[in-house]
Amino acid sequence: MAGGLGLLESIGVMIVTACAIVLLARRAAIPSIVLYILAGLLLGPILGVFHFELADSGPDEDHDPVSVIAEIGIALLLFLVGLELSLDRIRDVGKVAVYAGTGQVVFTAAGGFLLSMLLQFTVMESIFLATALTFSSTVVVVKLLDQKKEIHSLYGRIAVGIFLVQDLVVIVVLTFLAGLGDGEERNLLTMSAGVAQAFLGMGLLLAVALVASRYLLPRPFRWAARSPETLFIWSLCLCFLFVLLAVGMSLSPEIGAFLAGLSLAQLDCASDLRRRVHPLMNFFIAVFFVSLGAQMELEAARDYWRSGLVLSLFVLLGNPFIFMWIITASGYSEKTSFLTSVTVAQISEFSFIFAAVGLSTGLIDEGILSLIAVVGLVTIAASSYMIIYNYQLYDWCRRMGLLRMFRAKADLEEDGKGAPPLRDHVAIIGMNALGRRLAGMLSEMGEQVLAIDTDIHKLEGLPAKRLVGNVDYLSVVEEAGLEHAKLVISTLQIEDTNNLLAYRCKQMGVPVAIHAFDRSVLPDLRRLSVDFHIDSRSAGFRRLTQLLQEEGFVSS
Repeated sequence: MAGGLGLLESIGVMIVTACAIVLLARRAAIPSIVLYILAGLLLGPILGVFHFELADSGPDEDHDPVSVIAEIGIALLLFLVGLELSLDRIRDVGKVAVYAGTGQVVFTAAGGFLLSMLLQFTVMESIFLATALTFSSTVVVVKLLDQKKEIHSLYGRIAVGIFLVQDLVVIVVLTFLAGLGDGEERNLLTMSAGVAQAFLGMGLLLAVALVASRYLLPRPFRWAARSPETLFIWSLCLCFLFVLLAVGMSLSPEIGAFLAGLSLAQLDCASDLRRRVHPLMNFFIAVFFVSLGAQMELEAARDYWRSGLVLSLFVLLGNPFIFMWIITASGYSEKTSFLTSVTVAQISEFSFIFAAVGLSTGLIDEGILSLIAVVGLVTIAASSYMIIYNYQLYDWCRRMGLLRMFRAKADLEEDGKGAPPLRDHVAIIGMNALGRRLAGMLSEMGEQVLAIDTDIHKLEGLPAKRLVGNVDYLSVVEEAGLEHAKLVISTLQIEDTNNLLAYRCKQMGVPVAIHAFDRSVLPDLRRLSVDFHIDSRSAGFRRLTQLLQEEGFVSS
């Protein structure tokens, strides 16, 4: 129980504590996920603010506010994980992703099982430990690669492809566990029937998700994309609809949430939707990992510290070795293979969910759950630094001759940070009549134009590069490469967005033209030192074109 705290109080305590620890440790450059787990340890086992009866299945369990928070957080977290897994994003690396993902699952599971048996765990405990060690964390890696702006690099795309393969495997594993039931009256006949029913339900739900993403969802979600709020609410509605369907089929809610995200990830509006749910993702990452830390049993973890160290080293060293071997054998260069391999050297959020399901079914005890949490804490912390300093780590390993055994080919393919960002382009925000006219005119004059709007329909048919997004979000500003633009033009009639855009452009030293759609907005635009004012559609268009040519921003 949560020490008498209600739901809102529990959320408040968790978030305030997590924020305080993150701020205190900011200069130490410790990954935020590790700090969230430490915050949970502080609130749970150390101070006793939250106390969990993990094995309790009594009537009060469902009323534990922290358990409710964690359960909602897990469902939304896996919805967001599924939302990251667009098939188009990994199409060019699908072959190596399948080989590496499948090969690593087999080798890591076999190695983890043998190692666990050598550490004198039971067969069932070894199966759970081996399975928990097998999967890498989509959430951790996507967050760090996004932070490094390398999510679209070659090694980033390969890693995301591997996660897709792993996540599909873990959904199968969770389906198998769901079929085992709660441990009461367990025998071969009932388990077989339960597993068959679970896989039948999962297959049906997967078919619904794929059919919906192909035939049912594109048109209504293209319409919903006209309104950011509608798009956001509809996506959450679909998430919980799939959760209800999964529960109705006796599956775990996590399976339904993941499949809902996977179906939405295939839509045209997926990129914009990912940006909009990004703050929600950050919130529930904090909630999930704080609640995980609060559930740890320090005494049980202390008893297993040697085993935890051995298993952590197996993940940190064994997983990269396996991936390095498979990826180099697939024909990729030494550098790409190394960067991909160190990216996946941690266990997954799925590992914690898998262990929690095993505990609820009575297959493992609190000690194994705490051991998996310790391995997660160590590997997530260490691999976060490995990802942040991956290029320095590669240079060191190469100098030490540690990579010669793999006999990888020379660095022929793209190994860097993905496609080069746009430079010296004209970014136009707002594809109304004025914006479309400017985009067409500047494109005809030979300028490199990037058209940006929140409505995908308004971008159709333009002779320019297109980006769906809202420039209020810093991630959209970064993706549009506004700091490298030769000129930014806003034709929007949204005062707050225009003012924020003008401020950011002046901070970046980029010339900006803003549509002064009303005389009342002129004082603010002058105060922000906007370079050009577009006073009206006709006069403003002619005057803006003349000014741009006079100042040399566009060719005559």
